[in-house]
Amino acid sequence: MGKEKKHDGYKAFSYLEPGLDYKEYKLTRATDRVTPYVVPLSENEEDHFEEFVEKNIIIDLHEHPVLWPEDMGEAMDLNHMGRDFMAYEALSRARIDCVFDHLMDGTAYITSYSGWKWSDVIHDIGIRLCDIHHQSMVTHCKTVSDIKYAAENGKVAMVLALESATPIENELDRIDILHGIGIRSLGICYSESNMLGGGMGETNQDSGLTDFGYDAVKRMNKVGMLIDVGHTNDRTAIETIEASDRPVYNSHSGPAAIAQGHTNGDEVLHAFAENDGILAVGGAGRGLRTKENPVGSIESYMECVEYCIDLMGIDNVACGPDTLYGDHQGLYVHWFARRLGKQVRPGRPKEEEYPIPQGVTDPGYVRGLENPNEFMNIARWMIKHGYTDEETAKIMGKNALRLLGAVW
Repeated sequence: MGKEKKHDGYKAFSYLEPGLDYKEYKLTRATDRVTPYVVPLSENEEDHFEEFVEKNIIIDLHEHPVLWPEDMGEAMDLNHMGRDFMAYEALSRARIDCVFDHLMDGTAYITSYSGWKWSDVIHDIGIRLCDIHHQSMVTHCKTVSDIKYAAENGKVAMVLALESATPIENELDRIDILHGIGIRSLGICYSESNMLGGGMGETNQDSGLTDFGYDAVKRMNKVGMLIDVGHTNDRTAIETIEASDRPVYNSHSGPAAIAQGHTNGDEVLHAFAENDGILAVGGAGRGLRTKENPVGSIESYMECVEYCIDLMGIDNVACGPDTLYGDHQGLYVHWFARRLGKQVRPGRPKEEEYPIPQGVTDPGYVRGLENPNEFMNIARWMIKHGYTDEETAKIMGKNALRLLGAVW
């Protein structure tokens, strides 16, 4: 389990000729773009950590494990090409047995300025699968058995996931198609509302699950698709949980009661716990920020994990840090600038950020959770702070395995 993987030296799309078959970009240095941070442990704790990793299946419920351009000004142009470069070598050292790759279809700009177009999404899925079929370390995960096989054989099980069902438009059968080509997790919507429900980024937060969204939930139940409310507003999240015949999860969020960033209220967290669902704590871009830790870091992240454990119970919490290999905050600068239409609607709430104390600086990334290779800092932090192996195992993979067994 959790050991370094058997990387065969393959690099993304190396079956093609750069400059001839696709435009070449200078991609970021995966794990040393910034100074790596490892939660420090004593010698005994380090031995304990190594033993824990050997014995347990490690599942990361939300990442984007691809290499972005060193110059993020080229990111949107790369997306227009329709190829994402999976970081195989870096993943071989991440010690993750199963990673949920939520793709980047909000930036699938092959034919649009806004992403999420059906043909672009199918293109993205197909071209990524073609790439992984040319190597031997990463396996396309469709079942719980695939995860266990990967963990036992030095491989990484990659679950293909979509953060939004926007590409299905008003076609229920497209859920079947996505499942048929290997998608195993589907979000109700992204931050913008769609045919299924209300997004967390809307000015009006009162919109809930639509009738079509209710139909889509029932269809996802029938095909065995994991339902993600990662970007819905709280009302839509709760109504989705209530509508579903199987447990629902949020692949990447935090508790709004104590944190700023990508969050949900306590009512949503209680709903997950009461219906066997899971909140996977997220922290993209600037991370989750709290009064105690106003700059996103492994400390602010774990403060949120502990809050969720106290509120929901340890069986309903997992992790989905939502990182990538590249300048995440820089990505937002160029991504949001591309979108057409930048009107500010009257009544839009504005959150006053927690003040940063004098002498504290924001490094421009989440220290300790900057990329997928720092995912193991979560387990290191829990060991350092006295959690039992069973408690740590639940957060690092056991709870996710239970959820997947109930849905898939």
